Parts: sequence; C-alpha cells; structure tokens
Amino acid sequence: MVATHRRTRADRKRHGKRTRDAGRPTWRGYLRALGPGLVTGASDDDPSGLATYSQAGATFGFGLLWAALFTLPLAASVQEICDRTALATGKTLGQLARECFTRTWSIVAGGLIALLVVANTLNIAADLVAVGSGMELLHAGPAFMWSLVAGFATSALLISGSFKVVARVFKLLCLALLSYPAMLVVVQVRWTSVLYHAVVPQLSFDKSYLALLVAVLGTTISPYLFFWQSIHRVEEMREESAGGNRPEPLWKRGRAGAKRKELTSRVDVFSGFLFSNLVMFAIIVATAATLGHHGKHNIQSAAEAARALRPIAGQFAQTLFALGFIGSGMLAVPVLAGAGSAGMAGLLGRPVGFSRSPRRAPVFYALVLVGTLGGTALSLIGVNPIKLLVVVAVINGVAAAPFLALVMKIADDKSVMRESVNGPLARVLGWGTTAVMLLAAVVLFTVGGGGGLY
Repeated sequence: MVATHRRTRADRKRHGKRTRDAGRPTWRGYLRALGPGLVTGASDDDPSGLATYSQAGATFGFGLLWAALFTLPLAASVQEICDRTALATGKTLGQLARECFTRTWSIVAGGLIALLVVANTLNIAADLVAVGSGMELLHAGPAFMWSLVAGFATSALLISGSFKVVARVFKLLCLALLSYPAMLVVVQVRWTSVLYHAVVPQLSFDKSYLALLVAVLGTTISPYLFFWQSIHRVEEMREESAGGNRPEPLWKRGRAGAKRKELTSRVDVFSGFLFSNLVMFAIIVATAATLGHHGKHNIQSAAEAARALRPIAGQFAQTLFALGFIGSGMLAVPVLAGAGSAGMAGLLGRPVGFSRSPRRAPVFYALVLVGTLGGTALSLIGVNPIKLLVVVAVINGVAAAPFLALVMKIADDKSVMRESVNGPLARVLGWGTTAVMLLAAVVLFTVGGGGGLY
C-alpha cells in the first residue's frame, strides 16, 4: 500500500513536470521560428532610418506617429509575399526574375538591381559613419577608427563565417534595438496624446511634412528588404535536414509539412515587422517628447539625436540611443551588402548565399565586398552622410514601385507559385503598397528630388 502510494505520488510529480513542460516548446518553437523575418525587420531600422524617425518626432512631434501603424500592414504583407516566393520555389528573387521574365525585362530588372547595389553601398557608408559616431559618443575612440573596424569586421564575418554563425550574430544584433522601447521608461510621455495621434492621422500638405512622410515610407518599405527576405529564407531552408543542402520548396514537403513551414515563416515575418514598427513608434514618441518639446527640431543624423538628448533626458538616454544605432548599423551593413549582391548574382544565373564558399559563389562574394569595402572607403574620405542618404532616398524612391511590381507578378503566377500563389488579401495589400510607393516617388520629386528629406 505504501509502495503504491509512493508510485502514485511519483506519477503525479512526473505528470506535473510534463504539464509544466508542455508550454515550453511553444516558446522555444516560437524563438526558433524567428530568423529571416526578424532580421529583415530589425535591419529596416538602420541608422539612416532611425535618423528619419528622430527627425519626424523632433520636427512634428506626434504628428507623424500614425505612419507607424499605417505602414505596418503594408510592410509586413510585402515581406510575407517576398518570403513566400522563396518558400514556394526554393529560389531567390533574382533567380526568379531570370526565369520568369523575358530578356528585355530581365535587362530592365538588371538595371534596377545595379542601382540598388549603388544605393546600398552609399547607405553602408552612411551607416558605418553612424557606427563610428556612436562609438565616439560612448568615448570608445575616434569615429573613423570604429568605422574602419566595423567595415572590415563585417567583411571578414561574411567571407569566412558559416551561415549558422552569421545568422546567430544577426539575431544577437537585433537585441540592440530593444534600447529604443526602453527609452520610453526614461522620458516623460503624455500617453493620451500619443494614443490620439497614433490612431487619428494628422495630415498636412506642407512641403517639409510631405517630404518626411515620403522618407518614412521609403525607409520602411525599401527595395533591399525584398531581396534580403528572399535570400535569407533560402539560406535558412538550405540549413534544414530536408532536401540535403538544397532548399526544399513547399510543394515537396507534403501538406502538413508545407502548412507548418508556411505558418512558422509567417509568424517570423509578422513578428519581425511588428518589432520594427514598434522601434519606429518608440523613437518618434521619445524624440517628440524630448527634442520636439524643447524646440530642437533640426535633427539630421542618429548621432545628432543622441547628442541632443543628453542635456534634456540625461546621459542614460543618450547611451541607450547610441547603443541602439550602433547595433542596428552593424546589422544593416551585411544585410545591405547581401541583398543587392544576391539579386544581381541570381539574375546573372550565378550561385548565391553565405552558406556557400567564396570559391563556389565568386560573383556573389565579389559584389558583397564591393558593398562593404566600398562603403568603408566612402566612410573614411569625409563624404557627407546626409548627402549620401539623399541620393539613396532618390534611388529607392525610383526603384521601390518597379521592384514591387516585379515581386507581385511572380507571386501572382500560379505556374511558379503553385498552391502558394497570392490570395485576394495579399493581392490587395501588395498592389496597394505598389500604388502607395509610386505615389511616394511622385511626391519625392514634387518636393524637390529628395532635397527636402534631410
């Protein structure tokens, strides 16, 4: 009887442990699912984007806060579509463009991707300058030295590290952006006003307001994100046991496996862009409540925003801001380099991906080095990062709508996508975002060809 009682009690303990453990795989599974979508969303908040959001908050207070909610479904839906093209085919957008379009349209796509490579190299330079400036703010040494270190360290990681190492480093760098939501604990905020402005758009036809709105749209829905989402998902699929070292598309996985993969990937993408827009929201709120409230309206870089915060919100706020854009810059540089390189190498029919050695993918790695080392060189010769970002804004403004049209044509093609073809909601959101970005390009040139953005 005693033995039976002991066994029953032991059984209850084991059952209790199983019950407690039952919830754990859900969180572990969720964290494991986070990858390409999280990294893409976090890299969207690079130092140039953070500067744009800071300027929006400093100049117009909470007046552009509604854009954080407005752009969320647009950006997330576009990235989900890009992600699904990779899942359905096991190929990158560059490879799909080569296969799905005529020679003439492939040449047009090649010209657009070449512009993207140029824009990304300029953006890398501006981000490396920001990383250097952030380290200087933390009294870690001169800015030029850290720009150089960041550029060469990134190049070395991408050339010599395995994709598993690269992916882990990317995930760790995403954590740096948590410093921006943390800032909301440091600064005093009128939350009733925040809530009102978040849900009630404050529209204006003022030239500077429209320019900043276009800048927010452009930095949130940038062409390089489309290509990065695609290549990173393909790389992740290569690392899976299914299919060997080749990405196994959804149609080869069976119904249950395909549904599970599509669901976890969507959770990844939507989580990534919810996080990205939360960071945007936090920066606009924090800078509006501090810089804008104290009359500091002219903010042209993330480092300048950090410096301006110190006398208003204290050293801790400055440090949080600086740590955030240092981490985001280190994340954005390889993403910017890899995105354009994957697009161009794929379009040329060359092997792509960090999971392949430089010997197996020489064109891809050559383009990556052009981006990282070219951006490093530009950051050291004293080029004004604000002027670089104006050029980037113009190129992205021109290229966003055509790239979106390319993505939508692929995702709407049942012969390519099979059962993963766009549904009605994806079509509405995808083509609607294309129209919004086309309108943004028109406004960009109406307000002065990008000159009013910074």
